[in-house]
Amino acid sequence: MGKLKSGDFEATRAPDEMREVDVTLDFTDNALASVLYRQGETTVLACATKADRLPRWFPRNANRGWVHAEYSLLPGSTDSRFQRERRGAKGRTAEIERLVARSLRGAIDLDALGPVALTVDCDVLNADGGTRCASVTAANIALRLAIRRLIASGDCLPADIRPTEDERRSGAEIPVLSAESRAAHERAVLPHDIAAISTGLVGGVARLDLDYVLDSAADVDMNVVMTGDGRFIEVQSTGEESTYSRAELDELVSLAEQGNAKLHAIQAAVLSGVE
Repeated sequence: MGKLKSGDFEATRAPDEMREVDVTLDFTDNALASVLYRQGETTVLACATKADRLPRWFPRNANRGWVHAEYSLLPGSTDSRFQRERRGAKGRTAEIERLVARSLRGAIDLDALGPVALTVDCDVLNADGGTRCASVTAANIALRLAIRRLIASGDCLPADIRPTEDERRSGAEIPVLSAESRAAHERAVLPHDIAAISTGLVGGVARLDLDYVLDSAADVDMNVVMTGDGRFIEVQSTGEESTYSRAELDELVSLAEQGNAKLHAIQAAVLSGVE
């Protein structure tokens, strides 16, 4: 490894210990689905909404859907006021938006979703490290709940019984799925949940779920997005003025696998039985 960062830090958790996670569903009333997600002191509000139509660049009479995501730090989320990006996302914000969006699209079957456009907005209310990872995990919870509700309302149906747009406009009867069929179609649209967690080398020690103090002192940091069946969607790993070995890389990935498995268990428990 190259030179270590200077400066002291205080670790209040064991290297493989995550911050406490708390999830509140339907935190806001107007969104199709909303999630207030807390991981330690990092707090994200994720809201999923359905657009009236598919994006304009979609072909006419398209039979597949689209999922978009947006991300922002609210002005009071950091220790000094974060200026609003009124002319669109830039730099870090745009990069995180793309990460969240492609992570969601990496897990969903857009053909099974059908001609539905969803946007998941992730607004960071309080930032204490790991905001991009918390946003991915929160966005997934909001997305699954939104899909579950679209299936229940008849707006997301299997292709073989899905009415066309013209049939819907003419008042055609919308098929009603049984509870078993709704669950099966949800699994077809979103076969596995996704979650993301950070790891890093801090003072030569591999640590899980970095808060701001640990992240600021990290010699190497990593963000890992995974599906519930243990597959990877994205791995972002950077030496912060440092280098790291293959053995250290493997240790960080293994820690991320452990952390994501815990997050997937939390997601399943939170969403169990919720309509």
